[in-house]
Amino acid sequence: MAAASRCGFPVEQLMFELTEGERVRNLPGLAASFKTFKCYGFTSAIDDFGAAYAGFELLAAFQPDIVKVDISLVRSIDLDRGRRALASALISFGDEMDMTIIAEGIETATELETLRELGVRYGQGYHLAEPAAL
Repeated sequence: MAAASRCGFPVEQLMFELTEGERVRNLPGLAASFKTFKCYGFTSAIDDFGAAYAGFELLAAFQPDIVKVDISLVRSIDLDRGRRALASALISFGDEMDMTIIAEGIETATELETLRELGVRYGQGYHLAEPAAL
């Protein structure tokens, strides 16, 4: 916080991001830290949600501002009832908890259509745009 202020960097543009696969040894301590950061205007995210086993425990304890749904859950969501059901539950939870859901790895028009039907408003992937040089 102090370093951002000294440099004149807007705190609201900083985001702390965890990947779901990271091992968290002190979940209550991490959740308390991020709650404090939020009071100062920082945002938080979980990246690659759905890629590892501890996601729901991390999500419930941490309650980030943004959840980035891993490509492994997005891939072929239009063809897989199980993936759709999991995504639907996650979107419902996100809505209830005021979290923004971002779908990663959208590569087909039918994946995009399915995600939109489920209520996902943000996404990234080759179907939407290829990575570009800054």
